[in-house]
Amino acid sequence: MYSRLRSNPYASSALKALAWFPVVVFFVDHGFSYATVEGRSMQPTFNPDTNLLRRDVVLLNKWATTNHEFHRGEVVTMTSPTNPKSVITKRIIALQGDTVKPLRSDKKVRVPKGHCWVEGDEAFHSIDSNSFGTAPVGLIHAKVTRILWPPSRFGPVEKRPLSNRVQTGFIKPGIEEDFWG
Repeated sequence: MYSRLRSNPYASSALKALAWFPVVVFFVDHGFSYATVEGRSMQPTFNPDTNLLRRDVVLLNKWATTNHEFHRGEVVTMTSPTNPKSVITKRIIALQGDTVKPLRSDKKVRVPKGHCWVEGDEAFHSIDSNSFGTAPVGLIHAKVTRILWPPSRFGPVEKRPLSNRVQTGFIKPGIEEDFWG
């Protein structure tokens, strides 16, 4: 039976392809993959057309999150802090040590160590840090690096300039949150 299987050209090709399956699974789980962005919270960056039947497809870079180095203005996918079964796409507005003035409050918020402040580009259609507060960076899955679909919008995802509601700061290593006084 094995000799018949070896002599069949289709079986040989299938076995060679099957050998690459673990590599492909590892690459998709830990390297690059794609995702569909749903909803209006990231308009006009994603899904700028108000027709909700069309959704942007984006490239996710999972390697970029392994060292937990993020920059203000980057778009990321993350587990929702309020619904662990949901993955959300948001823009990083502030990082640990920064101070943010939320959209719906006059009280400033200091971003604690290991956290970030994320917002959707369309503030009035977004459930983001203005709703749930700071988010642990450990919830971030990937950086969104490119728009793949539709072809007319193919290209890199632009970083946004720093919001005027953010005052940059830093947390010195070994000094906890009470560093702020």
